[in-house]
Amino acid sequence: MKRLLFSTVMMVVLLLSGCQIAQPKSAEGVLSGALFNVQFLDVGQGDSIFLQSPEGKTMLVDAGTKGAGRNIANYLQGLGIKKIDYVVATHPDADHIGGLVPILEQFEVGTFVDSGKPHTSQTFIDMLTLIDNKSITYYVPATGDEWSLGDAKVEVLHANENAKDNNDASIVLRVLYDEVSFLLTGDAGISLEKEMMKSDVKSTVLKAGHHGSNTSSSPQFIQAVQPEIAILSYGEGNKYGHPHDEVMDVLAQQNVKVYATATQGNIIVETDGKHYKVGAVPLEMIAPQSATGVILQSKDVVKEEVVIANTSNEAVSLEDWQLVSVEGNQIFTFPSVTLQAGDTITVTSGTDAMEDKTHIKWTNQQIWLNSGDAAQLKDAKGVVVSELD
Repeated sequence: MKRLLFSTVMMVVLLLSGCQIAQPKSAEGVLSGALFNVQFLDVGQGDSIFLQSPEGKTMLVDAGTKGAGRNIANYLQGLGIKKIDYVVATHPDADHIGGLVPILEQFEVGTFVDSGKPHTSQTFIDMLTLIDNKSITYYVPATGDEWSLGDAKVEVLHANENAKDNNDASIVLRVLYDEVSFLLTGDAGISLEKEMMKSDVKSTVLKAGHHGSNTSSSPQFIQAVQPEIAILSYGEGNKYGHPHDEVMDVLAQQNVKVYATATQGNIIVETDGKHYKVGAVPLEMIAPQSATGVILQSKDVVKEEVVIANTSNEAVSLEDWQLVSVEGNQIFTFPSVTLQAGDTITVTSGTDAMEDKTHIKWTNQQIWLNSGDAAQLKDAKGVVVSELD
């Protein structure tokens, strides 16, 4: 692939006070020298992984759903990140590429690595449009390709842009930093695991495939990888039942230490190439602050109600403001409504949608039953003033 010149980004210390540190046998000892850092971000039911080399080279693999993208962007900006050298979209499922649009909007990106698997979703179209408009280098890898991330080597263990299934198109990466390695599997299933086992898949840290689904992480694959720790990235109480008991049993039988984003937040691995440490740091879900004082107060996906509050001391006209169902890409435009100081108004939808002095009817259709569906409130100029997952 084409090599690019990169600007240096200062290394940020990411293991914060209060972390619960896990030290398997191979991790015993004090970390020293240059440290490579991998964060498995808590994005609910989805995947997002941020890697940073001691030299400041950075790579983001996936960005969860649409609702997670802005949170990831805020989080990385809080760490002082301005440029991401590589952004990888493992495959075009919404829980992997949904949040990439805010990333492309807010950061300088060196190379966009894509599975090449096309999709008809608006998110996918918006993503490609941004890549084109910003003249970002676009690269579809092949199995066996390699590139460097500072002193770390990134290997492509699987890529197939012609796969019939999105999951089968998953880009699988193995990242090696001296003696410590990370296997990032996307949603690769058991059939792909069999193919990859023809090569060296042994890795210190495994990001378990497909959020801990039993469609991945076969006993044979886990035995071949021989991971010391496994990361499960999923949303608490998800409708798929992830992680499945079969996967947890396999990992337990192989004496693999398991970390889960759903219960521990960001899972952070620091390594000097010989030893490593694991910590868990909650991801702060930062929403934009409203200059008007109007905020999204609550969202009930069962009752199909979104409560909007005016926390300011002045009345605010909501005419031409918009309430957006991010995942469903559905928009409600407010009529001529004024929200008095301290008051609330509820936007209703679904079969029981109602309209009175304190309620506005959007539609009788269901709006908020999409998994991971975030809500955005935009003012009349289209500026996001409040966001709620």
